[in-house]
Amino acid sequence: MESADLALDRFRQGYSCAQSVFSVLAERRGVETDVAFRIAAGLGGGICRSAQTCGCVTGAILAVGLGQQDVSVEGNRAAREVTYAAGRRFLSEFAARHGSTLCRELMGCDIGTPEGMEQARREDLFRRCCAQFVRDAVELVAPRP
Repeated sequence: MESADLALDRFRQGYSCAQSVFSVLAERRGVETDVAFRIAAGLGGGICRSAQTCGCVTGAILAVGLGQQDVSVEGNRAAREVTYAAGRRFLSEFAARHGSTLCRELMGCDIGTPEGMEQARREDLFRRCCAQFVRDAVELVAPRP
């Protein structure tokens, strides 16, 4: 199963957007699935369901960080710049596809409020919108071979 399909499957099973994206990308770097789920647990719904930065985005950025080659005291600064550049490319590409990286803008409602959550459920936005964000986040970080 392709990475994006696996992430989408996990999202449909009930894992958050962040957990779904990060777990699949982290596995490619040797992180155990249950550990990845825990690391990303607070990022879903735009960080703790606050409708801030999309969980697909934060999960993907965590995965970009896993690719950093050097975290030694001597090498971290330079390697971190490479990580930042990769992260900015992802952010730019995601925003170009979807118009934003903010959950409330992507969803068209604030799921951090009871009214916004009701709207998202009523309009089936998690299935209609978030599923594509999950797929795109994974594909942008781990393109198909």
